Amino acid sequence: MTAPRLEIRLDRIHHNAKTLVDRLRMRGISVTGVTKAVLGLPEIVNTLLDAGVTSIGDARIENIEAMRGAGLTSEVSLIRSPMPSQADRVVASADVSHNTEIDVIARLSSCAQRRGRVHGILVMVELGDLREGVLPADMSAFIEQVRRIPHIQLRGIGTNLACQNGVTPDAKNMSVLSSMAQSFKSACGVVPEIVSGGNSASLGWALGASHIGSVNRLRLGEAILLGRDPLKRDAIEGLYTNAFTLVAEVIECKHKPTRPWGEVNQTAFGPARGRVDRGVISQAILALGQQDVDPDGIETPNGMQILGASSDHLVLDTGLFRPQVGSELSFKLNYSALLRAMTSPFVARKILHHAGKSESNPMGFTVVSS
Repeated sequence: MTAPRLEIRLDRIHHNAKTLVDRLRMRGISVTGVTKAVLGLPEIVNTLLDAGVTSIGDARIENIEAMRGAGLTSEVSLIRSPMPSQADRVVASADVSHNTEIDVIARLSSCAQRRGRVHGILVMVELGDLREGVLPADMSAFIEQVRRIPHIQLRGIGTNLACQNGVTPDAKNMSVLSSMAQSFKSACGVVPEIVSGGNSASLGWALGASHIGSVNRLRLGEAILLGRDPLKRDAIEGLYTNAFTLVAEVIECKHKPTRPWGEVNQTAFGPARGRVDRGVISQAILALGQQDVDPDGIETPNGMQILGASSDHLVLDTGLFRPQVGSELSFKLNYSALLRAMTSPFVARKILHHAGKSESNPMGFTVVSS
């Protein structure tokens, strides 16, 4: 079987998505399923929709176009601020986009007019993480400007926290978002349809807060796909953390010393890791490298340790276990490792609908189930 490969358990993704959709529904919050880490893979998109997500969100217009090409008709949001150079593609394929710049919204308006469409936008609010967003003090004036732009439907507001500087969603910053929703109501005369309270990092607040305020939607990717809270990477109770497994093949296994010899300078990826001399060990090399995965984001089997990685090789101390050349080892992944593995054209995908039923995908191309 082709390696390296990602083995993807759709039943576990469905369980995670449905569990979170049900828990958040009790708080009056719906879910946008975020697909950027899985490149909008149709099997996963369909799984999320079947589990009850309200809409799909992705940061790349290329992924959205591919999902549309695969037949997706559900509402889709571009959750990264649009590039002006891609405005026409955004209007053509996305129902909604997240925005912070009047000039970009004006460009979307012109493209929507040419296409005879109305494009929805969410205005993003800066609440301290210092990535995208309009400052709260500027929101009222910003919304007033947007209201005068034709072919644009102001769907609501949103925010993003924890991605740039790790700022935690809490009662204080979420109450500011609710206050911005009231400003929206004052300016537009209606309650915003969508008040998007952030990403998977907002789950702890949303499920534990005594008062939710105006927030009625979250954008969830990592929590669904990996079953973890992004703030501390702790497992979320009741969710699977192993919906994705990375499998790689052993191409060398020998007893070698732990300490290199000769003059040491930088490696292909920067300064060499310090090696503690532990004598001779069982060292395995896997056909997996930096071009395939973030080696710092994979979890080795028990008793093994990553010694280093180059473009195409992952070097392991296998401890007391000595794998055979040609055998396979499996790894759990964090979000960074999943993102790179899904993006690599050298990592195949094996879709597992449930135990015992699978579809192999040797070249990594999309396989659409009947």
